[in-house]
Amino acid sequence: MDYDKAAQSIMREFAADTGLSGNNPFPRRYLWTDAFAVCNYLGFFDRTGDQAFLDLATTLVDQVHENLAKHRRESGLSGWLSGLPEEEARNHPTCAGLRIGKPLDERKAQEPQDETLEWQQDGQYFHYLTRWMHALNRVALQTRDPVYNRWARELAVTAHRAFVYAPGPGEPKRMYWKMSIDLSRPLVRSMGHHDPLDGLVTCQQLAATARRLVGRTAGSEPALSLATQIEDFSTMCAGRSWATRDELGIGSLLISACHVAQLVADGLVSDEGLLEALLADSAASLQAFAANHHLGHPADYRLAFREFGLAIGLQAVNHVERCLGEHPQQFQNLRRLSRLVMTLQEFGGLSRGIVDFWLTPANRTASTWLEHRDINNVMLATSLTPEGYLRA
Repeated sequence: MDYDKAAQSIMREFAADTGLSGNNPFPRRYLWTDAFAVCNYLGFFDRTGDQAFLDLATTLVDQVHENLAKHRRESGLSGWLSGLPEEEARNHPTCAGLRIGKPLDERKAQEPQDETLEWQQDGQYFHYLTRWMHALNRVALQTRDPVYNRWARELAVTAHRAFVYAPGPGEPKRMYWKMSIDLSRPLVRSMGHHDPLDGLVTCQQLAATARRLVGRTAGSEPALSLATQIEDFSTMCAGRSWATRDELGIGSLLISACHVAQLVADGLVSDEGLLEALLADSAASLQAFAANHHLGHPADYRLAFREFGLAIGLQAVNHVERCLGEHPQQFQNLRRLSRLVMTLQEFGGLSRGIVDFWLTPANRTASTWLEHRDINNVMLATSLTPEGYLRA
């Protein structure tokens, strides 16, 4: 099978189905899915030079902002979440965050939490916002247009302000997992295991791109330098174990390692200790996962998009190896890092098994596939051609 052609076909169908292409006045937008979709289109453009793919990526950015940076149509509210006048709001579409895009309105202030229902209720997730920051940053690097990076940094500042808090005087800062649409109150108070890591790595990427595209003066502006955010996230990350048995979480760790490796290789950050920790914790996580996983179960008992997260992350290991091989002078712990990469590459067969399983048409008729069709299709496409998403 030609994986690239298959991925392009999936993404063209996604554009038509969700209202990205055509004249659908009510497109179906979901922040996580759309972040991966933007990167897929950029990857296609990078490989083929076909302007249509770049147009799909930038159109999707605009459409996400037009929909998820505004109040839900069903909520009785209207206009931009920021409350800014129209022209100013369009110039700063991310300054009040972005809705998840869930089918139900958020839980009201005095309404008791229903854990099952919460998954279907709108709000803002930090780990979705970081995915969108990454997508915006990729558009900035692809187009050399710094406005996309500025939007990403504005979103980073807003997300940090809303999600990070100190429980009490002198206590270590923590993060909420889910906030209300207007970012005024937490909807889920627990902290996502990898949220501080997502914040740190993403802010490092955005700051590095600002220095590349905008210049050092713009990158160091007090409001958007991200120095405060990076310091806070670094403190929250210090000494933490990132190990997990969750396949999507393992994939996220490996993708973060890939992005850190690229930044170190390019001389943009010197966080080699973080890279080693991520690779080591990923190896421990994969060993635990491989000893007791569910990948032999029928499709009805599996969630494809979570497995694709792992498949994408496992392919990221080869990008880390490439960074080490092409820029050995940037890595003082080269031997230890190389050993960890070799260990991780032993699990590459899991990625191929996941992709081949879900490429089987019969498995894509399962209810678990059809109920999450958009996110499954987009992340399948990313699993087939992950370069667009893996590039830092």
